[in-house]
Amino acid sequence: MPFGDLPVPAFTGLRTVEPSLSELRAMIDWQFFFLAWELKGKYPAILDMPEARELFDEGNALLDDIVKGELLRPRGVYGFWPAHSEGDDIVVEPPGGGPVRMPMLRQQTAKPEGRPNRCLADYVAPAGDHVGGFAVSVHGADTLAEGFQADYDDYRAIMVKALADRLAEAFAEYAHLKARRDWYEPDADPSLEDLHAERFRGIRPAFGYPASPDHSLKRDLFGLLDAPSLGMELTESFAMTPAASVSGLLFAHPGSRYFTVGRIGEDQALDYAGRRGMDLAEVEPWLRPNLT
Repeated sequence: MPFGDLPVPAFTGLRTVEPSLSELRAMIDWQFFFLAWELKGKYPAILDMPEARELFDEGNALLDDIVKGELLRPRGVYGFWPAHSEGDDIVVEPPGGGPVRMPMLRQQTAKPEGRPNRCLADYVAPAGDHVGGFAVSVHGADTLAEGFQADYDDYRAIMVKALADRLAEAFAEYAHLKARRDWYEPDADPSLEDLHAERFRGIRPAFGYPASPDHSLKRDLFGLLDAPSLGMELTESFAMTPAASVSGLLFAHPGSRYFTVGRIGEDQALDYAGRRGMDLAEVEPWLRPNLT
């Protein structure tokens, strides 16, 4: 995969970000808000449905109160590190620390001629490259929801968490845009439509999702980002807390695309376990949905 002139970030290391709730509100993708309430339809056309319009108006009324009272707090971090690929591994080289190896998985399904079996490591050069990472969260939703529950208002308790999730996803877009400006698109000013449609260079895949299904790699990412210093933690199953949190890697390669690893055979599972320095039994729980 050709890399050409590799972009160099404006800084290496970490940068914390705490945008206002108003900034994040302006970036919300409302499409997924309705899906959370099991309402199907394309936003904004879905607002022609009375139940969708009512939900939207009530959600925004609550959001007015949240923004005015600063009842939730966004906190996040993103950063860049020198990195290179070794086979299907990404090796991150944080300044002042030892290398962090992140093994990746490669698609194994048969593809038409000319279509590669993708792996995230393909988007990092064998030498002289960088990768980024981010972790963002919206704090306070549980406490606010508990207050509504104490008043027997389960509807608004659920609504708070749904809105916090949308704000967290908007925060991920916000952090990704800032990272692109600091790395390879200094003048980036996409429209909201282009932002939501991901019509821009680069990707931000999350661990535990289709391109990298192993949730346990979040531990390495959180270490690189010092995410616990911002109040973010991982459970034993590597779920993030607060629940309204998003994290992932950042890739600059212009050919980088989201993809699904899909089914993998025991041969790749064994190879992956070896690259992670684990027994097959240790990695199987994290790969089970992908195992044939």
